[in-house]
Amino acid sequence: MNFLRAYKYFLKKCAAASSPPCVPLFTKPHRADIIDLMDNKKKAAYSFIVLLGIVSLFSDLTYEGARSILGPYLLLLGASASAVGFVSGLGEFIGYALRLITGYISDKTKQYWVITIIGYAINLVAIPALALAPGLGWVYACGLIVLERFGKAIRSPAKTTLASFAAAEVGAGKGFALQEVLDQIGAFTGPLMLFIVLTVKGGKDNLAGYSLGFALLLIPAVIALTVLLIARSKYPRPHEFETERPASAHDGLKGAYWYYFVGIGFLAFGFADFSLMGYHLTKTKLFADNVVPLLYSAAMGIDAVSALFFGQMYDKRGMTAIMISSGIALFFAPLVFLAHAPAAAIAGVMLWGIGMGAQESILKSAVTTIVSKDKRGTAFGLFNTGFGAFWFAGSWLMGILYDRSLVALVLLSMVSQAIALPFFFKTKKLLGAKA
Repeated sequence: MNFLRAYKYFLKKCAAASSPPCVPLFTKPHRADIIDLMDNKKKAAYSFIVLLGIVSLFSDLTYEGARSILGPYLLLLGASASAVGFVSGLGEFIGYALRLITGYISDKTKQYWVITIIGYAINLVAIPALALAPGLGWVYACGLIVLERFGKAIRSPAKTTLASFAAAEVGAGKGFALQEVLDQIGAFTGPLMLFIVLTVKGGKDNLAGYSLGFALLLIPAVIALTVLLIARSKYPRPHEFETERPASAHDGLKGAYWYYFVGIGFLAFGFADFSLMGYHLTKTKLFADNVVPLLYSAAMGIDAVSALFFGQMYDKRGMTAIMISSGIALFFAPLVFLAHAPAAAIAGVMLWGIGMGAQESILKSAVTTIVSKDKRGTAFGLFNTGFGAFWFAGSWLMGILYDRSLVALVLLSMVSQAIALPFFFKTKKLLGAKA
């Protein structure tokens, strides 16, 4: 099957060439020529994925570095736990909800590159501007947090669709896992960098150290945008990576997609944002505020390993990989919020990192598998909108419960994630044995 697809691709390229045809139309090309073409196409797809991964590396160095200290930062600025939970959830909701619109627009216009670049440009402004929050207040900081998520809402469906074209060529699980590994190198480095900044600056409740950290994040934000422009110049038509596949009964937004959509919603509803976790770890004095970004950095390292492992598992076992990773991450909440011991909290954060790694790699892989490429921008946009709506509702409710009952918070988290598992199992059945 791959040989026949490559043969068609070979003839298409020859017919499109301005020079004389590379192979006479009545002559069957040598198998070695097609194998070379297949290899070159796959190498180019890997190269494209790596470039987008480098963009994600520096982008996540910027955002995840900021995210690792947002909880303690907002606490120092005077925000309450319910405010932190609300803003974290609202930012995620806006960041995901608008993807329904931007995903649809990207599919209709096919301007994937333009939309992606605009989204990254907003990121360039929002995060470094948090350095000014000590003079302007926590409400200003919350506005910038939401603005950064708005930028991600613009770029995410378009960028994920670009990546899916190449991922489909090399294996959806493997392709997104590779990008996630590079992504998490940045997610590991950003918090580590801010840990060093806060440690060197020293002092208790040192807002100046936080401001310096946010200002330094301008550097990776600029690098991310620069590499993105290089990728655009080198690969202006990435949709050519993906070979057309025969129509499937499950293509488009049909049964398997909707069961998967509901399952992901419950998973998101019960998955606490790290801002609330960092707030808790700082408020309870389990860890000093400068250690919290170090914990987040370690979680991102686990995230990278998890993404690679479960991404490869997805290519072999399909939806089973999602069910296993979700079952493992289910137990992070009691360890973080109820154990009242540093070792248990660290274990909980690591389980949280495993869940994040799966979410950032194989959840996208499943959409790529279920939906044909012409509807994928819309599918990713709708998928992310639902994910964000549930994440917002869950984060807000957990923020409220934090001030009332930690036990109720933990039960909400665990029960919601457990409810997701039967929906993943149903999706697996609808997709067939391979899923």
